[in-house]
Amino acid sequence: MSLTFKVSEAHAVNLRFCFESWVPKQLKNGGLPNKLLIIRMTIDKNVLLSLLKCTKTGPVGRRLLVKVSKVPAEAAEMALSKFAQMSLFEQYGGIIEASPSQRVKISIRAIQLGADFQQICSLLSWAEFEDIAAQTLETNNHRVMRNFHFRNKTKKREIDIIGLKKPIVLCVDCKHWRHGWQSAASSKAVEAQIERTEAFAETLPNYAKRIKLEAWHTATLIPVILSLLPGPEKFHKKVPVVPILQLQDFIKSVPLELDLLLHIDQKLTIQPTKLTDLA
Repeated sequence: MSLTFKVSEAHAVNLRFCFESWVPKQLKNGGLPNKLLIIRMTIDKNVLLSLLKCTKTGPVGRRLLVKVSKVPAEAAEMALSKFAQMSLFEQYGGIIEASPSQRVKISIRAIQLGADFQQICSLLSWAEFEDIAAQTLETNNHRVMRNFHFRNKTKKREIDIIGLKKPIVLCVDCKHWRHGWQSAASSKAVEAQIERTEAFAETLPNYAKRIKLEAWHTATLIPVILSLLPGPEKFHKKVPVVPILQLQDFIKSVPLELDLLLHIDQKLTIQPTKLTDLA
């Protein structure tokens, strides 16, 4: 028991009595080890949710975070100490701060412990999700353009993130699904991203100067779907569906696995810019 919970057996027994009045009645029928496991998971989940809530707008005092968690102070402090060792947040004195990437790790950990997916997504902003993707691409020597608007024929379109590293152009659609992963949703997202990427490839020569591709002779465009969690399938129509925490590994694998991915090769003979194309 002490190995599992990293506390002595005597302390574990004390925890049992400490939380008897706090644990829901339906959890009180099992034996001590199972009950303690459920207690510890519930405590961790509640503290993680409090971390997400309290750090959403910036740094927060540790005491306030413990209070918001609605968990006995001693147990909340134990959980926070564990999460600090896992580098889920930074602490300066009594102030706790979590970066966007840390908040994503907190979110995934909370979901693994049974937190509601929709609630997690409500606490994790779309901008944070895109920030992490952009930072990961930049760390891997990609030039990044965010929320890129372009016109193909008469239709205006937008790509969430474009990652450029000669000759690769990653066209990333960040999917921050609030209702969880479903096969139909992922398939629809992939098909829409293929259409956007094809449209962008068709008009890319007109935008080559704007996005500083004058030195490129050709570009290889790859549609990518980025998600919070792994989905029901890793690929759909050869388009990768990449969990955010696996993005760095995916980026490194692209040159080696290009033939396995849907990609569009586009020559970049720069065309005279038309005002209607850039509107």
